[in-house]
Amino acid sequence: MKATSQFPENNSKNVCIDTELILTFDEKPILNEKGFIKVFDYNTDKLIDCIDLSLPAGPTKSKQNPLADYIKKPYEYKNDVVTNKNTIAGTPSADYIKSDEKYQLTIIGGFSDGFHFYPAYVKENSVHIQLHQNLLEYNRKYYVLIDCDIVQGFKGFSKKDDWTFSTKHSFPATKNLTVSKNGNGDFRTVQGALDFIPNHIDKKSHYTIFVENGDYQELVYFRNKDYVTIIGESRDGVIIHYANNEVFNPHPELIKTNERPGTFPSRRAAFAIDNCTHIVLKNLTIKNDAYGQAEGLLVNGKNNYFKNVHIIGSGDALQTNGSAYYDNCIIDGHGDTILGRGPTYFYKTTINSINAFMWIRNTKENHGNIFVKCIFNGKGEDAVIARLPNNHGQQYPDAECVLIDCELNNIPPIGFDPIDTLTVNLCEYNSHDKQGNPIDMSLRHKIVKALVLERDAKIIENYSNYQYVLGEEFRDFYEEIEK
Repeated sequence: MKATSQFPENNSKNVCIDTELILTFDEKPILNEKGFIKVFDYNTDKLIDCIDLSLPAGPTKSKQNPLADYIKKPYEYKNDVVTNKNTIAGTPSADYIKSDEKYQLTIIGGFSDGFHFYPAYVKENSVHIQLHQNLLEYNRKYYVLIDCDIVQGFKGFSKKDDWTFSTKHSFPATKNLTVSKNGNGDFRTVQGALDFIPNHIDKKSHYTIFVENGDYQELVYFRNKDYVTIIGESRDGVIIHYANNEVFNPHPELIKTNERPGTFPSRRAAFAIDNCTHIVLKNLTIKNDAYGQAEGLLVNGKNNYFKNVHIIGSGDALQTNGSAYYDNCIIDGHGDTILGRGPTYFYKTTINSINAFMWIRNTKENHGNIFVKCIFNGKGEDAVIARLPNNHGQQYPDAECVLIDCELNNIPPIGFDPIDTLTVNLCEYNSHDKQGNPIDMSLRHKIVKALVLERDAKIIENYSNYQYVLGEEFRDFYEEIEK
């Protein structure tokens, strides 16, 4: 087994501080579950990062604890800058007892509790090594030592000059950042660019991240960010993906999460936006490579906008909490494909689901899920528009789902099922098939209201208007976007 190339190349300069390490071989390598990968400061020989491949990446079996409960006081999003450099990964950010299980763990996006992750993986003839975030610094030279145990037949790197690289001289002096997979941008990862942006900036300090086409295998999580726009070079050319789910990155054993505002944040999505406002995503694909409860995109915040984004997940492919607008997006999932508390406005968006398209959980404080000129493609026989069962004693009496001028394909005639509370607001206007033929509403669940233009013109007008659904504050933000 012979290493034919390295990235960054040996003795290379101007390397991004969020670089991954890549070793390419003359044949497909077999990665062992042992050995160390170490990065040192070249001038001081100080150990900067250490990866122990004997540790498993994360859990592989689900744990259920009926004694789990919500944290006693609302989760506090502190404004501190928390990284692997100043905090031990796994430090609890809420009141719970830390697990003593040993897995790979890294702090991403300021979440001190940390995420399980895959520090090394094989792709074709290469081994990709993902270091712990935020440990490399600008204007530094580093060297890499690799044990001979990590790849079968590979002798490793044991000498200081076997693999060295120097980082860029200084941080970018611009608010228009570029992410490039080939290392020619300001950053090599989306997470690296997001970590560079200060928390809670105002509108005048707005940042834009342009992501060049490429395959970005990274777990993205950020919190406390405002006024950030992420634009991909093309929707199908920018693929941001990771294998993550509730099993791999569960909530703490005795803590419930997700159900209501102020609960402990979820860590199971491939791409998570947490406690953020005025975030814009355009022209890219977000994908969760895992199955189960595995969001492609999870959003907590308000006044967030998504345009021409392809979201791919498993159960709960999109979880969206707080005012959000999805414009000309594609959402693919296996069931409960859209989950969350709303209010959410979908416009000209296509949703593909094997089972139920959504489980709506809004309260009377805001609207639920509103769809205008959207397309629903059922990919299984049980792909109802929405279900609202009793959730272990929890019900959603104010849940709302309204469809205006939507195309429905392969949807069961009942439309919504099961519905265990009859106070919900479920409405459809001009639901039709691909050929434009009206859907037979006589077979719908008894709670569903079929809107008629002559009688319900004002209701139809209201729900067709994003401002009615999302509020005046979102209107002001949207008008700025459209300028």
